[in-house]
Amino acid sequence: MRKAILPVRIFRFYYDGFRAMEWGRQLWIIILIKLFIMFVVLRLFFFPRFLNQFDTVAEKEDYVSKELINHTTP
Repeated sequence: MRKAILPVRIFRFYYDGFRAMEWGRQLWIIILIKLFIMFVVLRLFFFPRFLNQFDTVAEKEDYVSKELINHTTP
């Protein structure tokens, strides 16, 4: 019998493990809520898109290069 590829084995391991647990479904809901908060809500409030204020790619490049130079020089 051939071994399944690694990602499939990992998925099956977690799937079977959570399926056998009493609280498996609730744990997945908590995990998904935490991921949503981490990647969507925090990104909206703490990581604004500064580069959208510029119209052209050249302006964006100029801004980034100036910021890199300002932060690296003592």
